[in-house]
Amino acid sequence: MRLLLVEDDNHVAAALSAVLARHGFDVVHTRSGEEALQELLPSEDVEPFGVVLLDLGLPDQDGFEVCGRIRKISSTPVIMVTARGGVRSRIHGLNLGADDYVVKPYDTGELLARIHAVSRRAASEEHADVQGEEGASGSGTLRLGAVTIELPTRQVTVDGVTVALTRKEFDVLALLAQRPGVVFRREQIISEVWRTSWEGTGRTLEVHVASLRAKLRLPALIETVRGVGYRLVAPSAPTA
Repeated sequence: MRLLLVEDDNHVAAALSAVLARHGFDVVHTRSGEEALQELLPSEDVEPFGVVLLDLGLPDQDGFEVCGRIRKISSTPVIMVTARGGVRSRIHGLNLGADDYVVKPYDTGELLARIHAVSRRAASEEHADVQGEEGASGSGTLRLGAVTIELPTRQVTVDGVTVALTRKEFDVLALLAQRPGVVFRREQIISEVWRTSWEGTGRTLEVHVASLRAKLRLPALIETVRGVGYRLVAPSAPTA
C-alpha cells in the first residue's frame, strides 16, 4: 500500500517511515499541506494512496484546513496524527472528514492497527457502494418526519434543506433510520459502520452521534439508551 505521510519534522518522519517500510508500506513524505495536496491529485501513471497520515502543525497551513481541502479532491482515508489531544480538536477533525485521530505520543503497533483498520473499512465501503449502484432501482428514500434520507445518493435534508454529513455520520443515521424505535447496541453500530470490534472506536461513535444531533438540529431524534446504545425516535416508520 502507498501511504502519504504529511509531517514537517524530518527526524520524526524518517523514524516513522522506516517502521512503516518494514511493514510493507511504500511511504511518500511531504512536509507541507500544499505538497500533500499536489501528491493527492489524480494521476493515471501513479497508484493512488491507501491512507494519509496528517500532522496538524504544518509550516504553511493548519492541518485542519488541509484535511478539508483533501476531502474536496479525494476520498482517501485520513488519520490525523497530532499532539492536540483535546476533545474539541478531535470533534473538529472528525467533522472535517478525518477517518481517525491519533494523539502523540502513540504506540507504533496501535498506529499500524489503525492504518489497517481504516484501509479495510475504505475497501469495504467502496465495494458496498458499487453493489448499491448496481442494485439500485430508483427506490431507497427514508422519510422520518422532517428528515428525508436518500440512500442511493447519500443525501439528507431537513425540512427540504440539505444537511452536509460526513460518510460515517450518514452511515450511522441511515443504519438507525432503517428501524426507527429499535435500540441498536453500540457494538452493533461499530461493527456495521466501522467494520471493526475494536473498543477504541466507542468514543468515535459518541462524537459522531453528537455531531449528527448538532447538524440536524434535532437533538431528540437520536436517543441514548443508557448502558446499551442508541435508537432513532421518529413520528412514523420510514417509507420506501
